Amino acid sequence: MNRTVLVVAAHPDDEILGCGATIAKHGSQGDSVHIVILAEGVTSRDARRDREVRTAELSEIGRAAHNAKQIIGASSLTLHDFSDNRMDSVDRLDIIKTVERHIEKIRPSLVYTHHAGDLNIDHRITHESVVTACRPVPSQCVSTLLFFEVPSSTEWHVPGAAPAFLPNWYSDITSTLDRKIQALGAYSMEMHKWPHPRSIEAVTHLARWRGASVGVDAAEAFVAGRNLIR
Repeated sequence: MNRTVLVVAAHPDDEILGCGATIAKHGSQGDSVHIVILAEGVTSRDARRDREVRTAELSEIGRAAHNAKQIIGASSLTLHDFSDNRMDSVDRLDIIKTVERHIEKIRPSLVYTHHAGDLNIDHRITHESVVTACRPVPSQCVSTLLFFEVPSSTEWHVPGAAPAFLPNWYSDITSTLDRKIQALGAYSMEMHKWPHPRSIEAVTHLARWRGASVGVDAAEAFVAGRNLIR
């Protein structure tokens, strides 16, 4: 039985870094995967948010997100415009209700989002908002909630300051890792050179390590937040 899947990410490229190969795997299995990105990119690079100054770059990263979506075979992509790295300045309820609207429309049984222990503030707020929107009330359609890791954020928090990312759920991406790497190529403006953790080499090494941890060639790792067998 095919599943409806929702991926909620804070920024363009987080969806690919966190679970891009798993999205491609879902698509190859006939699942319908919908991607929601809550915040814009690039505007945090300025002392004050000014979308007009960054219009060209915002357009470029939007095109990159749609190109990446095509590469991994997602069914839909929605880009919102919450402030980049300033989501803590927004009423939390506004973010939660945005996520709730997508859940009500899409009716996913499986949701992927950020881990609570990320260094990036937008990642943490996205995590909290998604968990709230997926609270297990009787009418809740979401039965499985998984949290992904994002290189250059999840591993950058210091010990004891936040929950550690200790994966207990793995997706074998041996057959789709190449599509994740291709999709990251669409985000070339966001990628870095080795040995930065957000480099193609580092992402590949991480996938190989996560795979070796469970006896396969490559994997993406997750922390299970909730799993209800219906």
